[in-house]
Amino acid sequence: MIFKGVVVSVLSCVLFASLYYLSPFLAPLDGEQIFGWRVLVTLPFTTALLCVVKEAAAVRALLTRAFKQPVFALQLLLSAALLGVQLWLFMCAPMNGRALPVSLGYFLLPLVMVVAGRLLFAERLTRAQTLATLVAAAGVGHEIWQAGSMSWETWVVALGYTIYFSLRRRLHTDTLAGHWVDMALLLPAAIVFTLRAPNSWPLVADHPALWPLLLVLGVVSAVALALYMIASRWLPMGLFGLLSYVEPALLVVVAWLLGESIAPQQVLTYVLIFAAVSLLIGDGIWHLWRGRSHRLH
Repeated sequence: MIFKGVVVSVLSCVLFASLYYLSPFLAPLDGEQIFGWRVLVTLPFTTALLCVVKEAAAVRALLTRAFKQPVFALQLLLSAALLGVQLWLFMCAPMNGRALPVSLGYFLLPLVMVVAGRLLFAERLTRAQTLATLVAAAGVGHEIWQAGSMSWETWVVALGYTIYFSLRRRLHTDTLAGHWVDMALLLPAAIVFTLRAPNSWPLVADHPALWPLLLVLGVVSAVALALYMIASRWLPMGLFGLLSYVEPALLVVVAWLLGESIAPQQVLTYVLIFAAVSLLIGDGIWHLWRGRSHRLH
């Protein structure tokens, strides 16, 4: 089962990275229009998935709670808005030559979440996690020293997603049902983005080649999520967390394939970030091996 879980997890990362690579091929749609269409074409497939795994009742429970508790309703809106910003940036960055800064944000994200877990949820850090956090901080400090500041895209991913995941954990909406509610709440904004000038509906109608690409966009988005959820059930939590580093590595590869390159003065930043990630992976493997050894004895 673990081997199957690893395969499923890696495949989900490959699919997410393929969405990154797909974005430029959806021209003449711009990044904001693609964000809108992604929500529109993903929601039906996510709804079908919701029915297959029989979580429709969980959605009804969340909506009932929202109607009874206005504060919870506002928190759901905030959760959807935080996700919307990430989806928007994910689709816009590759089309505007900003794929690498976003990739760096995804590398920093697990490290920022380690800190958030310690501060917000009183999770204890191992020595390796503490060292990794310090090494990553050195990388951030080097980038700030070189450029005067970190790219805003990097901060939006690293901090924005951390706030999003922390909020979902607090609200107990970190399920497929919670994700469906987020996507459904994004529907009005998605429609606005597809209708804003220039209206993308006639554009899509006039470019038949976009139709299958948009269909692929919806299917891949929904399937990637499904595989991600399956992997989270099949794998030990530690191994599942380690495999999350596959996606940002693939995003860097995609950025290179799209013609972006790391500036010489940024090399040390990426070396330090990769070193921090390697420390976390090594620490996770050690604890998994140690836990297995204890079980065997």
